Formats: sequence, C-alpha cells, structure tokens
Amino acid sequence: MSETPDLGPVPERIEIEAAQVRRLVAEQFPQWTALAVRPVDNGGWDNRTFHLGADMVVRMPSAAEYAQAVEKEHRWLPVFAPLLPLPIPVPLAQGEPTSAYPHPWSIYQWLDGVTATADRIADPVQFALDLAGFLVALQRVDATDGPQPGIHNWYRGGTLRTYDENAQAAFEELEAYVDVELAREIWANSVDARWDRVDRWFHGDVAEGNLLLENGQLSAVIDFGTCGVGDPACDLAIAWTLLTADGRQAFRNRLSVDDPTWARGRGWALWKALATYRSTYDDSEDAETAAGAKHVLDEIFAEYQDS
Repeated sequence: MSETPDLGPVPERIEIEAAQVRRLVAEQFPQWTALAVRPVDNGGWDNRTFHLGADMVVRMPSAAEYAQAVEKEHRWLPVFAPLLPLPIPVPLAQGEPTSAYPHPWSIYQWLDGVTATADRIADPVQFALDLAGFLVALQRVDATDGPQPGIHNWYRGGTLRTYDENAQAAFEELEAYVDVELAREIWANSVDARWDRVDRWFHGDVAEGNLLLENGQLSAVIDFGTCGVGDPACDLAIAWTLLTADGRQAFRNRLSVDDPTWARGRGWALWKALATYRSTYDDSEDAETAAGAKHVLDEIFAEYQDS
C-alpha cells in the first residue's frame, strides 16, 4: 500500500425511507413482509438502520463506499462470533441491489442495549477491562485472508501518514484555539512510532455509538464495517475518547500495549478529535460536539505530558 493513498472524494449519500425498506423486504424476503419497519433512533451515518419486527434490524449503506463493507461483514462476522466474549451482530440475510436502491444491504439479529456514554457506565475500570478483553480476543482471530486496509474502511489499520495532510490543515486552522505546538509534537511522535508489521484483526471504529450497555455494563459490540487486518492501534483511540484515566491505564495493561503502539493509538485519537473540532468549533448549532472534541484534545494533551 502507498504511504499516502488517495482517500477519494467525500461519499455521496442517498436518502433511504422506511417505505423503501418495506418494499425491498417484501420483494426479496417475503417471509418477513408482515413485520413492521421503522427507523432506529440515531440510526447511523454510514448505514441507515431500521427495525424489522422486534428481533431484527435492516442496515442500508448510505453510499457506494460504505456498501463495500456488506460482503466483508457477511464473510467474517460468523467467523468472529464464536471466538469473542461478547455478542456481535449476526447476519441473517443479504439483500440485493435493485433499480430503486443501488447497493447490497443486510438483515441482522437485533441486539438490545444502550450506547455507552460516560454517564451510563456503572464501573469505568471494569468497562475498560471488558472492552480490552474483547479486543484481545479479536486480535487473536487468525488474520489469514483478512481484508487489508483500503477504501472499504478508510485505511484503518494502515499508517497514520494517510491522514497527515488532514492533520496539518487542522493545525493551521486551529492555531488560535488549541495548543498546536503540542499537538504537532504528539502527531509527529505517533506517525514515527514503529509497528512490528504483524497483521492482527481490528474493529476500526471502537466508539461509544458501537458499544452497547445493559445495566451499565458492556454487553455487545456492533458495526464492523471498518474492520480489517493490519495495525490494531486504531482501536486504542477509545482510551482517550471515552475511558477515564484509571480505565485508560487498566485498558492498556489488559492489552499489554507497548509504547510505540500506544503512541500510534494516541495519534488516531488526536486525528479524530482534530477532525471533529475543525468541523464544529465555529458552528454554534454544533457546540456540544465541538466541546466534546475539545475535551478529548485536552485529555490527549494531559495524558501525553504526564507520560
């Protein structure tokens, strides 16, 4: 893979309505025609998600780039499921493109739970340990024939240099708002941190929206659209975006993460926070998102200086 692969244009998303999903289900899976179809609350960005009856969910890619994950998930999620300590989505059926909807799509088993926000987590350290245990098990899955980083997952699992141009642009634009000198130092440290080049499985988007809780405890991990094999450091970003300081240390210890891998993980967290803050810092209608990104940046800066 090139050190700086072309990320391509911003995906052109399509709107998907419940009535359209209902027609597709009726046409391709008539056994489920009688089941109600309704949007899932906060139903996703890469995919539009809909309840199908009480026990299933329909995931419709919102752009061609995201549709590349459908075959991958149907191929690998049945492999992962018996090897992981927490439930993950189980694919039940794969829908075909039609003249009315141009992408493959999926029906999955519905998993109960609420998204893992900081205020909902009962025990932050136990949550961190449970999440680390899940990632340890995922990394142990045989990586042979797994998908390498590419446009199907926006080069997760590859080099951070892919995003250097984005990071440099953020440094310039945010100079008056964040400690850019420190951010540049952290970024350079992350980009230069070595990787042993051993392919391991990673989820690719370990974020609060993809972690489910029941009674305050981690109960499931969803949305493997960005999974692949390569450098699993991208899965460490959650240490700064959601975990407490104590949880972060427990997470690192459970994963037995060395300094270079931790640095790369920090770089992934920095890139995500910079990108989010850059797109929201001057938008009064998105002040909450901007404040969240700024908090993550502060966490990254403090942890880096302490270490």
